Amino acid sequence: MTGTAFVVLEVLSGVMVVAGALFVLVSAIAMLRQRDAFARINVMSPATGMGLPLIVVAAFVHRVALGTATVTDGLKTVVTVAALLVVSSVATNILARAAYLSGAPVAPETQPQELAEDPRP
Repeated sequence: MTGTAFVVLEVLSGVMVVAGALFVLVSAIAMLRQRDAFARINVMSPATGMGLPLIVVAAFVHRVALGTATVTDGLKTVVTVAALLVVSSVATNILARAAYLSGAPVAPETQPQELAEDPRP
């Protein structure tokens, strides 16, 4: 790999790591400022939907820059990003339902309250 390509990939991976970390940091700060458990759970989405995948992809780009990346690493990256997106969606739904069923107070301005509905048909 040429020196220019190496530098470009290293800068790209660095920018992606910083961007991913910023998503996680901003989500953490926003969670502290929310009014109820449901809003906190909702604010977690940018961290799990963008922050963590950016960090994972940045690690792969870094390995590509070093010349140590393999096809297996690429497949692991794709599977990890897909799993993060699916698991975070399911986890958010389950956390919100558990919080509601545990009796966590709901902010009065939270509308509609679909969690109050029975999920069974």
